[in-house]
Amino acid sequence: MIKNQRQYDYSQELVRQFESDLSVYDAQDEDIKKNDCWWKIKRDSLQSHLNALKAEVAEYETLINHDDRTPIVLKLDDINNLPQLIIKARIAANISQKQLADIAGLTEEKIIEYEDKDYQTASLIDFLFVLDAMNIKLQKGEFLVPLDTLIITPITAG
Repeated sequence: MIKNQRQYDYSQELVRQFESDLSVYDAQDEDIKKNDCWWKIKRDSLQSHLNALKAEVAEYETLINHDDRTPIVLKLDDINNLPQLIIKARIAANISQKQLADIAGLTEEKIIEYEDKDYQTASLIDFLFVLDAMNIKLQKGEFLVPLDTLIITPITAG
């Protein structure tokens, strides 16, 4: 996920490099394409990376170009992706990390750290401060609790 302008610029540079690499790769001699059993695998790998980068660039462009005066609906298919949703909301709202820190009552350094680590280092209270500061609301939220397969034994650190 692209989280800032620096990463966006670097990703665009990588897209250009992958496109160039693919052009060079595709220009190879037909004999190499036919006789090298790894040729298609290598090419498909380059194309796959390029497609993933382009998708990330497009997502970031959608977020930064969103009208920050209108609500944005961000879908969450896995609760583990909630931190990325918060970052996307900040980007779409055109709020800097410093502004979010001020609104949430945290330091800019904390917000930067939290976003860099997808909020894994954030306390629950700080996480809730950020959610509240962003005014993120859950609509039509459903959570599935599979009671028949619920693990009752404690999870211990390995």
